[in-house]
Amino acid sequence: MTRTDPPLVGTLLERRYRVDRLLAKGGMSAVYRGLDTRLDRKVAIKIMNPRFADDRSFVDRFVREARSAAQLHHPNVVAVHDQGFDTPAGSDSGLAFLVMELVDGGTLRDLLTEQGRLDVPLAFSVAEPVLSALAAAHAAGLVHRDVKPENVLVGRSGQLTGGVVKVGDFGLVRAVASAGTTSSSVILGTVAYLSPEQVATGATTSRGDVYSTGILLYEMLTGRAPYTGDTALSVAYRHVNDDVPRPSELRPDLPPALDELVLRATRRDPDLRPADAGEFLAELQAVRTSLGIAPVAVPVPPPPDADRVSDTERTLPRIPAVEQTMPVSGPRGTRAMTRAVPAGPPPVPPPPRDQAPRDQQPAPPADEPKPRDRRKVLALVIAGVLVLGGLIGAFAFILTDSGPTTTNVPRLAGLTQAAAGDQLRAAQLNPRYSQEFSNTVPANTVIKVDPAEGTKLDQNATVSVVVSKGRPKVPDIQVGTSLDQATKAIQAQQLTVTQGTPEYSDTAPKDTVVSVSPAAGTSLDVGGQVTLVLSKGPEPLPPVPDVTGRPKEEAFELLRQSGFQPVDGGEEASQTVPAGGVTRTDPAAKAPGTKEVKVWVSNSVQVPDVRFKQFDEAEQILKAAGLEVDRKGGGNGNGNGHGSFGFVLQQDPQPGSLVEKGTKVQIRGWGG
Repeated sequence: MTRTDPPLVGTLLERRYRVDRLLAKGGMSAVYRGLDTRLDRKVAIKIMNPRFADDRSFVDRFVREARSAAQLHHPNVVAVHDQGFDTPAGSDSGLAFLVMELVDGGTLRDLLTEQGRLDVPLAFSVAEPVLSALAAAHAAGLVHRDVKPENVLVGRSGQLTGGVVKVGDFGLVRAVASAGTTSSSVILGTVAYLSPEQVATGATTSRGDVYSTGILLYEMLTGRAPYTGDTALSVAYRHVNDDVPRPSELRPDLPPALDELVLRATRRDPDLRPADAGEFLAELQAVRTSLGIAPVAVPVPPPPDADRVSDTERTLPRIPAVEQTMPVSGPRGTRAMTRAVPAGPPPVPPPPRDQAPRDQQPAPPADEPKPRDRRKVLALVIAGVLVLGGLIGAFAFILTDSGPTTTNVPRLAGLTQAAAGDQLRAAQLNPRYSQEFSNTVPANTVIKVDPAEGTKLDQNATVSVVVSKGRPKVPDIQVGTSLDQATKAIQAQQLTVTQGTPEYSDTAPKDTVVSVSPAAGTSLDVGGQVTLVLSKGPEPLPPVPDVTGRPKEEAFELLRQSGFQPVDGGEEASQTVPAGGVTRTDPAAKAPGTKEVKVWVSNSVQVPDVRFKQFDEAEQILKAAGLEVDRKGGGNGNGNGHGSFGFVLQQDPQPGSLVEKGTKVQIRGWGG
């Protein structure tokens, strides 16, 4: 929508959707806050530029794509409620529009503008729902084709945990591609996020969405897109001919696994990327898990200013040969760009509307140039146009010509890796990085290049850049690591291994590492020595002392003093050890010791002496000791008349015997 279009605020589309307030606008569409008056529901209404309404192929495609997008039911997809076509009162042209879920918040572009590059946990927390939404689309056979920060919305979720991330505009680019305003020679999509195959052939697949999301992740991590240029064409050229640089060139603290994932998602060869968003999501989650990064709340950016002009509209230079096929949608929005720049002159603009017809024009004033002078001026203008067209054609030839051109390797020694990459790309050369340790060159600084600086090379040739990793550091080797693993870790740091005197250890198995010197993280010169001390296993102990018969507490203390760890083995009966005394140990007494010694304790009962006691008294004593009684005599009912006045003369087992608790003791005597 443009400022000259008739105002739409207050319009009731299809007698149902009221247009309330402009939220955002661009060359292809405008988005309004609106109200579904039938359901009393706040909605977002995307109204396409009126020039599309007269194109039947666009309208048909628009309807089909809207229906397909409406089939997507996913918490991270902006829901499409309805689509329609209406001609407002007083307007000569119809309007195609979408009715969508209203997301109360801003876009990822607003968040990036507010915060710059995002922290790694926040980048993960934005990328995962984006990929989840795209994975659902890919599973349903839909390709987005225009993944960019402007199509990623962050809205309020009604909770204290931050905003909800949603992806919008599914299928819209495909609908625009069918319109008569474009053709098969036009590339659709935002230039900064286009996949190489989309630029070169117009092919749009799930792997293209993966590429665009990889560029999106790159921008979140670094604060800028990987390719910039004075023209949209030069940016598209970079996508086709250059490898996306590592994000760590701009942000060296990034984990290598995340660095590699971005590179894998943005390979120029589609077959080298994840097959679809679902596969990309699985790899992203695996990296997050391996790094131990927990999800964080996504802050809701401030809502966009409806009257602002998009950054892209403000900054893109106007090239006549390209301008007519480059509509913009929203901030840095969707653009249609010709694949080759025409070499001819720009079209002559029509006369102003208020210009009178030729046969009604007034006579020229007296001071107006004569017809011959006008012809001279016109000839100069035409010559200038032809020169401009020739220059544009030459520019196109330069971009498309495959003939060899040369450039010189710039001086890179002493530059940071990121600065070296910028220098090489400015010289039309491709960097290939490797790393070496250095005692003198700081980390992340170029040591040398091959070929050497000043060497003349064909453009797009590869230059090997050796970057310093700084001085080697002693690796973190855990206690119990095998000698082979520890040696490999040390040698990987270009350090040498020496072995110290082995030591006994209760925690490190025999022949594994007990200690490392110097400590982990210590910087050394290349080839510096690291000493490993290996374990001889647990220190051997003396024979187990004989604690048989000793009270339990005394036995435990004696074992501890001898270096053992006593453990309660339980109770058992013994015919030799009184109750409470130790019956045996494991390992046995005087056997070679192990650290842990089990101790068993006697629960035997010593039979009391009840001879010459009255039967009733004797029975009470035995039962009190935990024994059973078998009595013969003392009033047991045999009729001898002595009753309880009998005395015990014999007992079995004998007094002093050690028996198991509950053993029956027979007592015999006079009066029985």
